[in-house]
Amino acid sequence: MVSDEHQEHASSPGPTSPSAVTVDPPKVNDYDSFAEAYTAENECNLINAYYERPAMLALAKDVAGRRILDAGCGSGPLFAELRERGAIVSGFDASAGMLELARRRLGHGADLQVADLGGPLPYSDDTFDDVVASLVLHYLKDWGPALAELRRVLKPGGRLIASVDHPFAINLMHRQAGREAEYKYFDTTNWTEEWTMGGQSALMSLWHRPLHAMIEAFTGAGFRIAVVSEPEPDPAARELFPEAIAAKPRFLCFLFFVLHADQP
Repeated sequence: MVSDEHQEHASSPGPTSPSAVTVDPPKVNDYDSFAEAYTAENECNLINAYYERPAMLALAKDVAGRRILDAGCGSGPLFAELRERGAIVSGFDASAGMLELARRRLGHGADLQVADLGGPLPYSDDTFDDVVASLVLHYLKDWGPALAELRRVLKPGGRLIASVDHPFAINLMHRQAGREAEYKYFDTTNWTEEWTMGGQSALMSLWHRPLHAMIEAFTGAGFRIAVVSEPEPDPAARELFPEAIAAKPRFLCFLFFVLHADQP
């Protein structure tokens, strides 16, 4: 899938070193091969359940009655939370396996479609009040086509609420691994890392881009930046993950944006 939730796979705060592996492109980002293990891993972990998703919901604020597109919805955890808050939600993902899990969670009447972020989306112009793109853009080398499509399906003035790998955290990861010569902060670079969850392993291909490149992509697609957020974990994390939070009560892992679709 082009996932709704990237490092939701991670089980500890902060990035981990990439594996030095070389793989054929068809073998990376294959969410169908480990959909259930992946979903179980990020259902209640620190990084996703008590850091990323609460931050996305806090940025969305009151969504009752708003029509929202969950871009790269995966198995639907954010979709479900938004729907519970009164939003009218649609979702798409490239992984049929993840969407099957989403249908189990959300019911077969949920508006879910197979589609690739970065390609044409099966929605009309000016359809949605908001788009949520949760940990999905950093799977893409070129943000331009994806942002253009998300801008197209948003109503004028609508919001794109996005989370991505924090570029400073990714740069630190590479530096700690002694790979700073190969992965320089100001370059847009690709790396492959191995995720293991539920006894299953998968190879994931990810893209780092510096902060200025993110901002240029957003503004170039017709978005105005309203919020840039580096949140704290949900307060409940202190009781559920006391050792991790005691070691790092604040940490850089993801970067969050609220963007408004300017009038064309």
